[in-house]
Amino acid sequence: MKSKAFYENVTAVAEANELTEEQVLYAFEQGLIAACKRQLGVQTCRVEFKKEKNELFVYGQYMVLPKDTLNLNVDKAYTLIKYEEALELNPKAKEEELLEVLIEPEDFSLNASRDLKNRFNEILKEVLKEKNYQDVKDLEHEMINVRVLEVQDDFYRIEVNKDVITLLPKRETLPMDRFHQGDRIKVYVTSVEKHKKGLRIMVSRTNIGLVKRLLESEVPEIEDGTIEVLGISRDPGDRSKVGLKSNNENVDVIGATVGENGVRIKEIMKALSGEKIDLYRWSDNEKELIANSLQPAPVTAVVNVDPKEKKANAIVPDEQLSLAIGKGGQNVKLAVQSSGWNIDIISESKAQEDGIIF
Repeated sequence: MKSKAFYENVTAVAEANELTEEQVLYAFEQGLIAACKRQLGVQTCRVEFKKEKNELFVYGQYMVLPKDTLNLNVDKAYTLIKYEEALELNPKAKEEELLEVLIEPEDFSLNASRDLKNRFNEILKEVLKEKNYQDVKDLEHEMINVRVLEVQDDFYRIEVNKDVITLLPKRETLPMDRFHQGDRIKVYVTSVEKHKKGLRIMVSRTNIGLVKRLLESEVPEIEDGTIEVLGISRDPGDRSKVGLKSNNENVDVIGATVGENGVRIKEIMKALSGEKIDLYRWSDNEKELIANSLQPAPVTAVVNVDPKEKKANAIVPDEQLSLAIGKGGQNVKLAVQSSGWNIDIISESKAQEDGIIF
C-alpha cells in the first residue's frame, strides 16, 4: 500500500508524544499484525515499512505442506496450508517453504480494523510507559526542582513533572522545612523503581547526595571538575562537613566555594533551610587532612598515625577541646565520616600527662 498520509500520521503521533518515529512504527506494526491475523486466520504475519517510498506491506504467512503428508517435516509455528491451496494463492508456491500472501490494510474487516486500533493503542501505551520510566530513571541520584501540590500530616505531595507525581515523606525533610502548596523545592532522588501500579520514586532532603548536588549547581568550579568533593558528611538540617581539593593551583577551594561575599554558600544553606556547611581543604598528607577535617577547631599536632587501620590522635589546646569534639560529638563525628579516618581527640594537658610527644 502506498500512503504518504500514513507516514505523516506517524510523524504527528511521534511529535505529540515525544517519541521517535521508530517507536510509533513499532506500535503500528504490532497493530497491523493483529489485524492481519484476524483477517486471514493465520498464526504469523510480517509488516514491511518503506518510508522513503511512502509504502507499507502486510503479509500473512503460511507453511506449505508437502504433497506426501505422511512424512511431515515442516515448522508448525506457522499456519499450515495444503500444497494445492497454496498454488491457488501463488502459482510459484513450493512444498515445505514459507508462503507470504500480501494483504491490503484497506481490505481489513471491521473486526480486523478494531484489533489493529486496540493493539496499536495497547503497544503505544506500553511504549509511553517505558519512556516515562526511562526519563524518570535518568533522574535517579540527581537533585531535582519540584513543586509542592499538597501538604498532609506525614508527607508532601509533589510534582516531579507534568506526568509524574510522588510523595516526599516528612521524615525525609529537614527540621526547619516548612513548605506550602505551590512552593518550589529541591529534593534528591534516591531511587526509581517500576511497579505494577506504576513508578515508585523515592525522594529525600536528608540524603547526603543533596548537599553534593547543590555544591555542583552553585559552584561552577565543582561542576567542571576544577574543584573536587573528596569527602562529605552530614547531620541533616544542622551541619555538613565537606572536604575539597583544587586541581588548579590558582583556584582557592574555600574562596571559590564560598563565593564573593559568601553568595554561593548562602544559596546552598538557603536551599537546605539554614543547614550550616563546614568546608575544609583536602590533603594527600594524612596529618594535614586530619587536622583540616577538624576545623574550625585548631589542631596542635596529629600523632600515632596508623595508615593501615586509618587511626590517629589529634591533639588540641585544652580550651579548644569542646570545639574540636563538638556538641554531642558532632564535629569529630563529621570529621571522621568525611575524612575516612578514625580520630581520637586528646587535649594538650592529657597528652603531656600520658607522655605523648608532640
